[in-house]
Amino acid sequence: MIKPFDFYFDFGSPYAFLAHKEIRKLEKENSIKIKYKPILLGALLKLSGLKPLIDIPIKGKYMIRDCKLWAEKYNIEFKFNNYFPIITLTLMRCVLVAEKEDFSENFINKVFDAIWKDGLNLNDNLIVEKLIKNLDINPKKFLLETTDAKIKDELKKRTDEAYDKGIFGVPSFIVNNKIFWGQDRLEFAVSESRK
Repeated sequence: MIKPFDFYFDFGSPYAFLAHKEIRKLEKENSIKIKYKPILLGALLKLSGLKPLIDIPIKGKYMIRDCKLWAEKYNIEFKFNNYFPIITLTLMRCVLVAEKEDFSENFINKVFDAIWKDGLNLNDNLIVEKLIKNLDINPKKFLLETTDAKIKDELKKRTDEAYDKGIFGVPSFIVNNKIFWGQDRLEFAVSESRK
């Protein structure tokens, strides 16, 4: 039996998308809910003194090919976003607002798909508003809530806490106080959660 564990993510990571898709399968097969932990990857990398893969050209090229290989292996519909990198600050704050309103699961699913399956430009506020409206949510009111100081502080706090725990990238999983980094470590996190 699999116990729920923590999944640290940011929408801007294609690897987090791949992990997300596998996690949703695990949840369905095992009747559990994994604890989604939204953080801001850019701030986490800065705290860690690391650069995004895309800022290292040779790694950036490899990442695109690698993501496609993993998507094929998992049989996940995937398209590397032409507008990458997506600036996710507002989107990650949106997750916190959605948590308060109790629809974060659906919101997370839709945003991940919009970026990494549908290839939408979520750097464009009009497209973000349309996506939110399609969830039967008032986009103006919803996005206004993301500017609240409490929401801003909460995302910063969660990112700082992730760093303090030893997390330096996404996707990351914490199970039994052990960190597993990378979507290719999900199987290790699942094995640990069975202990």
